[in-house]
Amino acid sequence: GKDIARFHTLFWPAVLDGAGYRKPTAIFCHGFLTVNGQKMSKSRGTFIKARSYLEHLNPEYLRYYYTAKLSSGVDDIDLNLEDFMQRVNSDLVGKVVNIASRCAGFITKKFDKQLSAELPEPDLYNEIVAAGEQIAEHFENREYNKAVREIMAQADKANVYIDENKPWVLIKEEGREDEVQKICTQGLNMFRLLMTYLKPILPATAEKSEAFLNTELTWAGIKQPLLSHQINKFKPLLTRIEKDQIDAITEASTENMPTTKEPQITGPLADDPIADEISFDDFAKIDLRVAKIIKAEHVEGADKLLQLTLDLDGVTKNVFAGIKSAYNPEDLEGKLTVMVANLAPRKMRFGLSEGMVLAAGPGGKDLFILNPDDGAMPGMKVK
Repeated sequence: GKDIARFHTLFWPAVLDGAGYRKPTAIFCHGFLTVNGQKMSKSRGTFIKARSYLEHLNPEYLRYYYTAKLSSGVDDIDLNLEDFMQRVNSDLVGKVVNIASRCAGFITKKFDKQLSAELPEPDLYNEIVAAGEQIAEHFENREYNKAVREIMAQADKANVYIDENKPWVLIKEEGREDEVQKICTQGLNMFRLLMTYLKPILPATAEKSEAFLNTELTWAGIKQPLLSHQINKFKPLLTRIEKDQIDAITEASTENMPTTKEPQITGPLADDPIADEISFDDFAKIDLRVAKIIKAEHVEGADKLLQLTLDLDGVTKNVFAGIKSAYNPEDLEGKLTVMVANLAPRKMRFGLSEGMVLAAGPGGKDLFILNPDDGAMPGMKVK
C-alpha cells in the first residue's frame, strides 16, 4: 500500500544492499480502498467483511471489479456497491456469458453439440485475436483497467454480430439451419477468445468454460478456431447480482461486528454540552485581554453581582460580574484575570458594565475566574 511505500523503497533496499543481495528494479504500490466513496467504517455500513461477502456472492465478481479499476499507479480504488452491481451484471453477465448462453442452446439442441466446419466471419474472429496482443501488453504493464476495457470492447463486437444475425429468428425459418450453426459457432469461438483473455482475472469461470467448450483456454491456441468440434452441455457460468444480495452483505458485515458502546459523557460536559460550532472569523472578533482587578466591591441591592474595576495597562473598565457567591471582594483585589475587552457596554440597573470577566464552573460557590500564568501583564492580548 502507498502508506508504507517508504519502507519498501528506502529501508528494505538498503537492507538488501547491505547484506549483498540484489535490490528490486521496481516497486509497485496500490492506493487505498474506499467503500461508497468513504473510508471503511463499521458504523456507516462501509466495512465489508470477506466472510460476509463470500456467503452471498461469487469472489470472481470482486476480482473483476477491482481489476477493472487497477492501474500501474497508486490511485485509490472505490468499491461503489451500486456501480459494482451494475458493472458485473452488464459486463460479465450481459456481455460475455450472454454470448455463450445465446448460442449454446442451438448447438446442443439442433446440432447434437457439434460446431460447424467453418466460420461465417473469419475476419471478425481474427480481429478479436489481434486485439490479444494489446491486451497482453496491458497485463504485462500492470495496466489492468486498460486490459479490461479492451476485452469489453471486443465483447461489444461479438454481441453486435449476434444481434445483427439473430439466430433465434433464423432457426424458425426452414432451410436455414446451417446458417444458425455457423453463426453460433462464430459466437462460441468469440466467447472462447474473451474467456481466454479473462482467464487471469476469472480463473474459476474460465475453468467452467473449458469444461463447457471441451478445450483448454490458452493464449497460444487462440489463432486456431474450434471447428467441427464437440462441446458439452452449457451450464450457467455466472448469474446477475441482485440488490438484496448487496444489502445482505452490508447488513451481515455490520451485524457481525462487535458492538462498541458510545462513551458515556459525564462531568461538566454532560450538564453543559459544547455549543454550536462557530467560524474562525467569528472567534477572531472577540478581543480577550489580561486585566488586573484593582478594586472589587459589593453592589447594593444585588444578590449575585460584584462590581470590579479592571486595569488594562492604563485603560480602566467597569464590569459587573455574577461571582458574589464564590468570592469575597477583598480576595480578588490585586489578582490578574481575563476579560472580553471589546464587548459592547451594557446598561444595567446598577450602572454600565463595560465587558465580561471569564469564569468557569456550574455556578453558586463553584465559580472560578480565570487567572493567567506568572509573567502575564495587564493589557496583554490572549491568543
